[in-house]
Amino acid sequence: IVIKRGITSFISPPRTANRGRASPPRTAIGAKLDVATASMSKPSFQIILGSASTARQRILAEMGYEFRVMTADIDERSIRKDKPEELVMALAEAKADAIIARLLNTGQLQKDTDMTLLITADTVVVYKGVVREKPTTISDIHLALSLLLLAGYSGGHAAVVGSILVTNLNTGSRRVTWERAEVYFHEIPDEIVDSLIEEGITFKVAGGLMLEHPLTLPFVEAVIGNTDTVMGLPSALTQQFIDEVLQPLKA
Repeated sequence: IVIKRGITSFISPPRTANRGRASPPRTAIGAKLDVATASMSKPSFQIILGSASTARQRILAEMGYEFRVMTADIDERSIRKDKPEELVMALAEAKADAIIARLLNTGQLQKDTDMTLLITADTVVVYKGVVREKPTTISDIHLALSLLLLAGYSGGHAAVVGSILVTNLNTGSRRVTWERAEVYFHEIPDEIVDSLIEEGITFKVAGGLMLEHPLTLPFVEAVIGNTDTVMGLPSALTQQFIDEVLQPLKA
């Protein structure tokens, strides 16, 4: 199968899935997601993407935007919430707050003449009720945990919960929400797991899960929801929030 950005559905008999808020409808696999373009009447603006994720950068670029990248460099493990939906939104907000503080301290906001939008996001994987974030260090213990983590998906399914936050740095207008997608897997051979561990991919992404990776993709049985959510940046919600925060504030 070929996974493209957009909305995907089962390619085998459907199962019952537990969907989260704002989950999109299902269409044929590989279908392109129609992203609304910004109105020509919108003011000129620039975008800061608060993420080092190459997948998020690629999605935003494919949406037609130019942007600069800033990373928050926060201690994500210090932020805890009971529910994954609350966690990803809290992390996106913490990233935004850290970047805004840095911009204010360096005076960069005052130097910018155009309106500036800041986009931050976070993603976690939920497997058997356990939230799996990005592994932190390449130690023998974490390597062993990552091996168990990745092998645990084989023949099962995982939920990906992602947040998106768009902040207008000039007006303070802010929009945040979360989206959920379900990923079902075929049996993953041990040698594939070993290769992914050796490559270090499990230390780069939430839950050690990179859907679009060439070694992972052949073992993806189906996706329910938006593949952009799995990859870290739900494009439809991103565009919606960009449009909304550009609207003049009501008196």
